[in-house]
Amino acid sequence: MKHLLLTCALSTAALPALADEPVIENATARQSGGSWTFSVTLSHPDTGWEHYADGWRVLDMDGNELGLRVLAHPHEHEQPFTRSLGGVRLPEGTTQVQIQARCLTDGWGQQRYPLKLP
Repeated sequence: MKHLLLTCALSTAALPALADEPVIENATARQSGGSWTFSVTLSHPDTGWEHYADGWRVLDMDGNELGLRVLAHPHEHEQPFTRSLGGVRLPEGTTQVQIQARCLTDGWGQQRYPLKLP
């Protein structure tokens, strides 16, 4: 029995701890000419270069990617934080998009933030 408990404890200790996925706190969009600029506020328990929110994307309502903002470094001491992406071209007649955030370690989050366009 001691051997079984020790084996369970060691195998559990070897599993990676998954952090919370990035949370989209807010998003805005504004049109300028024929393109759009999106500003997205994220929060994520960044722990350093090994684990941080490393991007977000604009999707149409069918899940097709329209724009990608790569986040090049962790924001351990700046939470939540806002970053923008300009020059996004949307298909004619688009009235709503979705924003999805990504974590370097855990990949794309399940949350899709719906955003109605002004």
